[in-house]
Amino acid sequence: MPLNSIEICAGAGGQALGLEQAGFEHVSLVEIEAAACQTLRFNRDHWHVTEGDLRHYSAEQWKGIELLAGGVPCQPFSQAGKQHGNEDERDLFPEAIRLVSECKPQAVMLENVRGLLDSAFDEYRAKIIADLKKLGYVAEWRLLNASDFGVPQLRPRVVFVALKKNAAEYFVWPSAHTAPPPTVGEALFDLIAANGWRGAISWRERACDIAPTLVGGSKKHGGPDLGPTRAKKAWASIGVDGMGIADAAPEQDFIGMPRLTVRMAARIQGFPDHWQFSGKKTAAYRQIGNAFPPPVARAVGTQIQAALNAAAKPKLKRA
Repeated sequence: MPLNSIEICAGAGGQALGLEQAGFEHVSLVEIEAAACQTLRFNRDHWHVTEGDLRHYSAEQWKGIELLAGGVPCQPFSQAGKQHGNEDERDLFPEAIRLVSECKPQAVMLENVRGLLDSAFDEYRAKIIADLKKLGYVAEWRLLNASDFGVPQLRPRVVFVALKKNAAEYFVWPSAHTAPPPTVGEALFDLIAANGWRGAISWRERACDIAPTLVGGSKKHGGPDLGPTRAKKAWASIGVDGMGIADAAPEQDFIGMPRLTVRMAARIQGFPDHWQFSGKKTAAYRQIGNAFPPPVARAVGTQIQAALNAAAKPKLKRA
């Protein structure tokens, strides 16, 4: 039987999709952005999506649920967001802890940016672990790279997993894949060559590395491009123009460096091609750039499910 899950700050559904693949069934998803909510409903019309501020959401009705998961806003801990931490009004970790206290799930999984591991946030991370310990959980932070799980992008993300004591002893972090991830050229060749571009083969040879981390940006900062100057230079080194997002693949006689389309960016992020994104190009790209890669969520979710299942089995009494 599938285990049930609540997904908070669900975005475009990257983590939700990965957890679904790991065997979790989402009974409630919460997201504040209208376009992302449309994406969730379009791809999974049976999901119950609540559009609104997490601060106004209650999890009381889901007491004892198996998993509370989500990706609370990263801006309080990212360099682009000035790393104001708990002084940033966008910090929703306290709300996540409130929801844990309300529904008392068997496990918790939250993800955020690598900046959360900076020494400036040592006390902050320790407090979250202490708060969860008071609620009966054993918790740990871990840095995972998406490229270790088949995603053609480095994308380091901090993952927080907490389980009740009876299940914590069975939890093991997922191991990196033994095979390397595909390069950008390998991952995108069919899409880049879709309109018969004559330069596609040579471009594939040039795009012989994994991608830099996709940057989704926010409503306040930036448009649909591939990030700051340093990121654009990294994209250029593998033959991608990072100054914007294209409407379509290069035409037959195109000359120069191609730009990614929304679908190409989604594949770089680990989304399957059938996953559609609502909104215009800028809104769709931001959803993708801010997402948690589904393959990473699946890997962690599979380990959480294994721990919960192991804890649920009756222990044999010794003779």
